Amino acid sequence: MCLLFLLFGVSGGTSLFLGLLLANLSAGYMLFFFRDPDRATPSDPGLVVAAASGKLAKIAEVYEGDYLKTDTVRISIFLSLFDVHVNRFPIGGFSTFLGYFPGKRLFTFDEKSSDVNQHNAILVRNEETSCLIRQIVGPVCRRVVYWLREDKTTTVKQGDRFGMMKFGSRLDMYFPKDDIEMVAKIGDQVTAGETIIARIVKKGK
Repeated sequence: MCLLFLLFGVSGGTSLFLGLLLANLSAGYMLFFFRDPDRATPSDPGLVVAAASGKLAKIAEVYEGDYLKTDTVRISIFLSLFDVHVNRFPIGGFSTFLGYFPGKRLFTFDEKSSDVNQHNAILVRNEETSCLIRQIVGPVCRRVVYWLREDKTTTVKQGDRFGMMKFGSRLDMYFPKDDIEMVAKIGDQVTAGETIIARIVKKGK
């Protein structure tokens, strides 16, 4: 780095200062990126909260044939480099890690990225509904992490932390179509574990 500064006529003292400044800025951003603030999760089990912080960019009705095997509502949240990247459970219940699936690194706004990009898959079930979560890798995001034990089903609470997506990405949530009513809308900024995005439809309603 100092050589580059010298080639452009920057003195050694100035290059050292700029190098230290860049290092401090980089360290500061890392601290900012990996922040994990507390969240106030609603206490109503009939609510669904966002699993990621970012922009609710897509709501689509799709058939999910791998795990839920039914018509679903897919809710897609896009994370920028400035959003908190810690993920939280949208509902309480029993969490099962389904695996890490290799794949492509398409830009996550591409519709095909939900199916073909590298991702973690997690299934959460309770008496009222089920939720398939996909932590999706994009061109910038290099790693998705699930923090709970991968070899057993775990009892979890709504709003509990379950993982992280590093350096921008996309998170998809799939719910059986008849199980929820959307509250949030496309374009909303949502907060993981805190923002209400849907209500669970009571059976027999």
